[in-house]
Amino acid sequence: DPIARNITPKIFTDYRAARIEKGIRPKTCNNEHGYINAVYNELERSGSIGYPNPLKPIRPIKLDEFELSYLTSEQITELLTKIENFSQSRSVLIVSKISLATGARWSEAENITLQQLKRHNVSFTDTKSKKNRTVPITKEFYTELKAHFDEHGEFTKNTLSSFRRALERTNIVLQKGQASHVLRHTFASHFMMNGGNILTLQKILGHSSIVMTMRYAHLAPEHLEAAAKLNP
Repeated sequence: DPIARNITPKIFTDYRAARIEKGIRPKTCNNEHGYINAVYNELERSGSIGYPNPLKPIRPIKLDEFELSYLTSEQITELLTKIENFSQSRSVLIVSKISLATGARWSEAENITLQQLKRHNVSFTDTKSKKNRTVPITKEFYTELKAHFDEHGEFTKNTLSSFRRALERTNIVLQKGQASHVLRHTFASHFMMNGGNILTLQKILGHSSIVMTMRYAHLAPEHLEAAAKLNP
């Protein structure tokens, strides 16, 4: 538990190695590295400290790239059916549909209010990137959402556990840590497979960098067609 001035690159890398040995995922360690690094940078930038950022020389752990899971049309139907049949909260089903229809994160979908629902659009205000965004929805889904708000009011909060219980009743197998985020991946994956534009997807998902969105680019139908057309 050293004070900030006494931290060295070795102290931090030893701490990180100990965390990994205890079973903490490398991605989590990289996140922690980023947070602490940002604190030092801000303290240095504001003149609050008179020494350089000790974490600056440290590189993040290189992570293996993994395939993002997404649901097929059949799996979407299976999941929504389980939610409808077994979830005691009416909000779980409608929040799941919002995420599938707009690519919203679970917390973003769960926190929308009637004021954020305009004719055939949903606006997300409390977002991870701190930037507001508006996503169009179908007339039919707008009607369904409006009816839910009129009858039941705002969504029940903290419904993620109910979603996970419904997911466990399905035959769907996901990578560790995905859970509700698979709905966002499913929207993005189907968007690209159906011929969507990668720049449009970036705006819909609210990614600050196109690098994040490019994870879905390989799903576009034309992505690798050139290999067949242009080979010698």
